Amino acid sequence: MRSIFRYAWLGLLLLQSPAYSQNVQNLSDWVNYTRYAEADKSLPPVAPGEKRVVFMGNSITEFWAVRDSSFFADNGYIDRGISGQVSAQMLLRFRQDVIDLKPTLVVILAGTNDIAENAGPISLEHVMDNIISMAELAEQNNIKVILCSVTPAFDFPWHKGLHPAKTIVKLNSMIKSYCEENNIPYVDYYSKMVDKRGGMIKNYTIDGVHPNHEGYTVMDSLVQKEIKTVLNSK
Repeated sequence: MRSIFRYAWLGLLLLQSPAYSQNVQNLSDWVNYTRYAEADKSLPPVAPGEKRVVFMGNSITEFWAVRDSSFFADNGYIDRGISGQVSAQMLLRFRQDVIDLKPTLVVILAGTNDIAENAGPISLEHVMDNIISMAELAEQNNIKVILCSVTPAFDFPWHKGLHPAKTIVKLNSMIKSYCEENNIPYVDYYSKMVDKRGGMIKNYTIDGVHPNHEGYTVMDSLVQKEIKTVLNSK
């Protein structure tokens, strides 16, 4: 009987602990639909002649609008990056955070957190499946697509020892090949930002993974060129 009460008491403490509550919250909205739910609802309808552009991604995309805010503000681009997300999460919220916003174009940057195993180990083939599914969903809804290379990283501060450099090269090769086979623009951030070790050039990053303002400036010029080409052809 004492054992029953002991386990019941421990269970009650667990339910009340912040860590447990956070896990329950994460499981109830693993995709994080709530992150942009209000922003999506408050976004005005696409105006006549407007060519809306949405950026879908993880923290590298999310922080872009913070560390290089003028790039988004001056161009009217919409940032829908969420820190820590893997490609499966992006795919699941793609309808809400991209399709329903009725953009002309979506810029997709995915794969870093898959390689970092944020949601556990995953094959590059499955990562590509998620990226391809986003691209196909966009095209089926008359949305143009730009796919981007994963940015370089020698190691991940939050998950050290995975040696991601070669894996990033392999995934980028898969993304580029898919783009070439399907006539989709490919933005190669990697080649302009990689150092001799396969990591990000020190002057472009705050932690070896996330770009600083100078790094984002490099990305600005590369993606802006492709955006203009796509929009002018639409």
